[in-house]
Amino acid sequence: MTGYSFRVLLADQIAPEGIRVLEEAAGVSVDDRAGIDAGELEAVIGEYDALIVRSRTRVTAAIIEAGQRLRVVGRAGVGVDNIDVEAAGKRGIAVLNAPGGNVVSAAELTMALMLSLVRHVPQAAASLKRGEWERSRFKGIELNGKTLGLIGAGRIGAEVAARASAFGMRVIIHDPYLADERARDIGAERVELDQLLRNADLVSVHVPLNDETRGLIGLDELARMKPTAYLINAARGGVVDEKALADALQKGQLAGAALDVFEEEPVAADNTLLQLD
Repeated sequence: MTGYSFRVLLADQIAPEGIRVLEEAAGVSVDDRAGIDAGELEAVIGEYDALIVRSRTRVTAAIIEAGQRLRVVGRAGVGVDNIDVEAAGKRGIAVLNAPGGNVVSAAELTMALMLSLVRHVPQAAASLKRGEWERSRFKGIELNGKTLGLIGAGRIGAEVAARASAFGMRVIIHDPYLADERARDIGAERVELDQLLRNADLVSVHVPLNDETRGLIGLDELARMKPTAYLINAARGGVVDEKALADALQKGQLAGAALDVFEEEPVAADNTLLQLD
């Protein structure tokens, strides 16, 4: 159609390089409205052919229904649990993601959380800012020689395994979809979940959120972990039962936990986990 412009709405912030690719495409116009709220998005989505989001924006059935011109919803990241894929499918709207887009970034964040956790970095920094000098209190432990248990070993899990191995860690993996040969390729041993929980010094979660993984780490799983063990979750909030985790931490059943994701985001100020040190 002469003069037709394929309109793309950016509902969340993406890298300038990504925006540039879209802007340089022939016949494409880009509207960067990062931070748009749900009500406004539903009101304007009918004017667009494509919608790009990250994890903040929830693309509900109502938003999809309002997108009369909508042909595709793109997720600038791995998971699509914030998009009503079923509703999109009924409308013939394609849902795309970028599974390799944040692999290295997520793996590096996992290692940062791991190191901050076992060396008490946030607590030590806060103590110093209060004018205290308690070096012995924040001594922590080394990663070298410890066992890391990875729950899920896709792209991100494999990158974490490589970095953990460089730290001198033994890596064990629970992933029912991972072949033993692939586990050996990334320098890890494939084990059952119970064995992983009972033997790992640190457990890191790297699975998508779906019906199979929701609440995967709950009261029973946390009880099987060593009291000296740490839990890291930089995957999806709903994979870990937050109430069970808070209870385990308060009872001293775990040495600590580091989370980059929560069941509800933005996280509520009264979330019990935020009250813990």
